[in-house]
Amino acid sequence: MHTQNSQRERVRGLEMNPNVDQYIGSKSQWQQELECLRAIVLDCNLQEEFKWSTPVYTYQGKNIIGLGRFKNYCVLAFFKGALLSDSEKLMVRPGTVQAARFIRFTSIRDIIKKEPILKAYIFEAIEVEKAGLKVPKKKASDYPVPEEFQNKLDEVPALKKAFNALTPGRQRAYIIYFSAPKQSKTRSARVEKCIRQILSGKGLDY
Repeated sequence: MHTQNSQRERVRGLEMNPNVDQYIGSKSQWQQELECLRAIVLDCNLQEEFKWSTPVYTYQGKNIIGLGRFKNYCVLAFFKGALLSDSEKLMVRPGTVQAARFIRFTSIRDIIKKEPILKAYIFEAIEVEKAGLKVPKKKASDYPVPEEFQNKLDEVPALKKAFNALTPGRQRAYIIYFSAPKQSKTRSARVEKCIRQILSGKGLDY
């Protein structure tokens, strides 16, 4: 089993950002796992930076990878993960975002076991950036409006007007959120819950 000290020895001599030291070293149950992920990423010759209060790894100034910690897991985040092949089916889509994808971890043993796979993913992400590939963004009109929400839009003209006045990104987020549940009852409940927000011109995450 790799220890925290062994991970630090592994990256010794590489250019590291002191803010990342503080981020990883602060009180967190995922400290050892993040040290391990950091070592793997730095082995792939990416530049370590600190953006949006989190570790970010770049290639020629372009964001490639991020590290993150949550209550129940830590993540290796790929900014353009949607363009990767994900041959091992490890990635999850966080919320309604289109480009980013996460790989979640709950143990250092799992990280160490997957290191060769993770490096392959990272190098693929670098190649995607080198090629200048971009994630095509879908418009709100590309998503089918769930029946429960469409009925409400038809019933309440003010709601329809307010929804149409939202930015495309906010419209898209609502449609994806309303469409997610399998049961009509749950979809309807989500619609009812968000009516006031929509009428106020607010986004889903307001």
